[in-house]
Amino acid sequence: MFRFTGKEIRDLIISFIVIALGFTILYSNGDYSHIGLVFPVVMIGVGAGFIFHELGHKFVAMHYGYYAEYELWPTGLIIALVSSFFGFIFAAPGAVVIYSNGMEKKTNGIISIAGPIVNIVLGLIFFLILGSLGDFVYTETGAIVYLICVLGTRINFFLAAFNLLPIPPLDGSKVMAWSVPVWLITFAIAALLVLFFGGIL
Repeated sequence: MFRFTGKEIRDLIISFIVIALGFTILYSNGDYSHIGLVFPVVMIGVGAGFIFHELGHKFVAMHYGYYAEYELWPTGLIIALVSSFFGFIFAAPGAVVIYSNGMEKKTNGIISIAGPIVNIVLGLIFFLILGSLGDFVYTETGAIVYLICVLGTRINFFLAAFNLLPIPPLDGSKVMAWSVPVWLITFAIAALLVLFFGGIL
């Protein structure tokens, strides 16, 4: 059964708000006069990207019979906020902790790669919605949806590539420990998506 504890929900909400604020600061480029308008828009892209990324880990882990719970990392929250003022965001506010007495590298790798794959899929969904807007984009509501989709695409592809870096405790280190070819292919796809869509959006 997929259950959430009160602490887990609290940790997810706090992490979500901090990461959303970090991306808002990042995309404000030093101009914080419209931060109140940008923040709600960013929250949608980050909400989808961050929450579903962590749920991807949790649900796959529980599918394999492990108890898994998201826990925030206070230091990571601070680093995320501080780094956002310098043109980059260290998006590691916490992680899904898997409780087990031992786990095969393959299982750990599959659980770890679930989050980045979710981000890649979400990024593509945001982009497809973006491409289907047509003339609606010229309306006031359409302009907001356009901005949400642009940020949703960028943020999700960034989260996928960032989390696939082969640096502990990021997902990439566990995926690489399981299979270098799988890691290389997935990371290459995520990195290319970041470079490609970062250039055209």
